[in-house]
Amino acid sequence: MKSLTILGSTGSIGTQALDIVRAYPHEFEVYGLCCGGNVELLERQIVEFKPKVVAVKDEEAARRLDAHGAEVLCGSDAARLLAARKVDLLLNALVGISGFLPTVAAIEAGSGIALANKETLVAGGDVIDALCQKHGVKILPVDSEHSAIWQCLDRRAEDAPKCESLILTASGGPFRGRRAEEIAGATLADAIKHPTWNMGVKVTVDSASMMNKGFEIIEAMHLFGVPADRIEVVVHRQSVVHSMVRFADGSVIAQMSYPDMKLPISLALLYPERGSACFSPLSFDGLSLDFEKPDLDTFKCLKLATQCAAIGGLYPTALNAANEVAVDKFVKGIIKFGEIPYYINEALQAFVPQGDSRNAEDVLAADARVRELTQKLTEI
Repeated sequence: MKSLTILGSTGSIGTQALDIVRAYPHEFEVYGLCCGGNVELLERQIVEFKPKVVAVKDEEAARRLDAHGAEVLCGSDAARLLAARKVDLLLNALVGISGFLPTVAAIEAGSGIALANKETLVAGGDVIDALCQKHGVKILPVDSEHSAIWQCLDRRAEDAPKCESLILTASGGPFRGRRAEEIAGATLADAIKHPTWNMGVKVTVDSASMMNKGFEIIEAMHLFGVPADRIEVVVHRQSVVHSMVRFADGSVIAQMSYPDMKLPISLALLYPERGSACFSPLSFDGLSLDFEKPDLDTFKCLKLATQCAAIGGLYPTALNAANEVAVDKFVKGIIKFGEIPYYINEALQAFVPQGDSRNAEDVLAADARVRELTQKLTEI
């Protein structure tokens, strides 16, 4: 049986991953679970899956979980401490930069990595690349777009540099077809009405601004070793084609399925096997597929991310930090939706890189500086 740790076990990706475990009960032994605040759900997961170790931030939650027999790690460093315990596979489904150090710890421990925390590669991709090479660890993609590319390459990520380009598809989010002035004052309720996926608030807002797709460009660069100028984005509202690979002879291979995250999650968890459970069988009856270019004048976050991807170094780190602060301020009602790219751009213009993007300490220092800078900008 494959030993499995899930960071973010009570979130959307984590709960669906445990559905995979239920579907394949003889394939997995759940070693560790980690959550943020949903202790009630974590308790139920402990009773059902009987992990050896659980991790939470809150001391009161830790005392509550003590009664269930698992070892309990507690505190702000609990996720990283759990990730440092070697397992066959660690699924990182945390949100934001909080997933970076646990990924580092898991790689250093020699665990396989199934990665759903895109900020790990956006903010610290150069660090992760070097560590994976040093420790001989493979990162298995969980994002539907990167999983699609991986499948198009027959799950041989090392073949990607031989391709002409990678094509990431985007649903366009809730504001597809709208002008910048139309969405400038959009409410949080408007922004989280995603037409396709059921995700957490932060990821859904990133999808509404299309920053999510910009992050995926940077993520693809690290997962597949392809430069930014060979990664395309097309808007595909049906979300049936999850991404494509273009070859030098002009042909394109696409991966198609109905939107269901259980498919990419299962591909990562069961690798190198492919599962037999059919989650959302695709029918071609009445199916139509539309594709269009993204509107960079409206979705300025995608344009900023593309620029940071091309520059590289610590600029993607700065991009992620500024975005996390700006999105948090929008969610709290402090800034308007249309001001998210404005404050990110202001922070990037003021950012002065210091250090090496291949050094974890320099990445975290840059992250902290840009967060402080963006906080000040949004208070003016």
